[in-house]
Amino acid sequence: MISQILSGSTVCMAPKFSVSNFWADIRDSHATWFVYVGETLRYLLAAPPSPRDKDHSVHAVFGNGCRPDVWKRFQDRFGIDTICEFYNSTEGALGLHNLSRGDFLANAIGHHGLLLRIKYRNKIVPVEVDAETGQIRRDPKTGLAIRSPYEVGGEILTEHPGERAFPGYFNNEDATSKKFVRDIVKKGDCFYRTGDSMRRDGDGRWFFLDRLGDTYRWKGENVSTAEVSEVLGSYPGVNEAVVYGVQLPGHDGKAGAAALDIAPGQKPSFNFADFLSYVRARLPRYAVPVFVRLLNEGTATHNNKQNKIPLKNEGVDPSKVQGGDQILWIEKLGKGNTYVPFTQDDWGNLGIGRAKL
Repeated sequence: MISQILSGSTVCMAPKFSVSNFWADIRDSHATWFVYVGETLRYLLAAPPSPRDKDHSVHAVFGNGCRPDVWKRFQDRFGIDTICEFYNSTEGALGLHNLSRGDFLANAIGHHGLLLRIKYRNKIVPVEVDAETGQIRRDPKTGLAIRSPYEVGGEILTEHPGERAFPGYFNNEDATSKKFVRDIVKKGDCFYRTGDSMRRDGDGRWFFLDRLGDTYRWKGENVSTAEVSEVLGSYPGVNEAVVYGVQLPGHDGKAGAAALDIAPGQKPSFNFADFLSYVRARLPRYAVPVFVRLLNEGTATHNNKQNKIPLKNEGVDPSKVQGGDQILWIEKLGKGNTYVPFTQDDWGNLGIGRAKL
């Protein structure tokens, strides 16, 4: 709001976010920009097409959380020239932004040219992290962090003057201290943990991979929920895919689960065999979700961000699943060619070791 006041621009506030009223509010206010967060653009895209989809004055949108499977489709359908995606945190340890008007910067959260890449070579650093413990992996000989190639990505650490430069979390010294790590690039240095995994390609484009707590390990491999969600969300009829890991009795790591919001008109005829074939063609086998949860209602928070906590807590035990949602799994213990209902007996067989994925 401060920037709008200082620039002399006009800001219009709706009482709440409403998909059905959104574009009417945009037209009534003659808005030329709007701010989005989380899955806002996905929800607008999921609404039935209208002859008035491009009947507005908006030429740019600004925010964070626009996923790759939404980006281009949203621009094409609503005639939006510019998407300004940014990455930042309340603590302000790292800020990136991407003013994208074409395909080159599409889906990115930021961009660093050659000089910035050289400048930040040892200041913005991707490192390897143990997916189960959350601890930074270190070289046993030097004790320093094991750096990931920028093209592969990892948790992003940013060089920091020290704890005194960050006032910390209110009345929570333990959380504050966990944000700082030392001996990353050289002995005695101090870095801030963003808790986010990102990668930077050879052209300097930054891409968001996952929240550190969302990545899970299955079949000895790390799985990025954001990358899986992108593939699932691009399948026709899937409005949204919330991906998370679930613990199973008698199994190491966490199996992949995807909570799907399927378009109402597609639910009766949704082809799960074709869906599974589509996903397998685009993901490594270990990253294909074993379980699917069919949502009756969305799981977003008040600010349109995905809320995985209740989904993780309920897992895939049918007796704990709330809201009348149904759990499916890949037939033949994950080796079949479609998703079928997952029953209480199936859960029991996993518990006593009769079934093994």
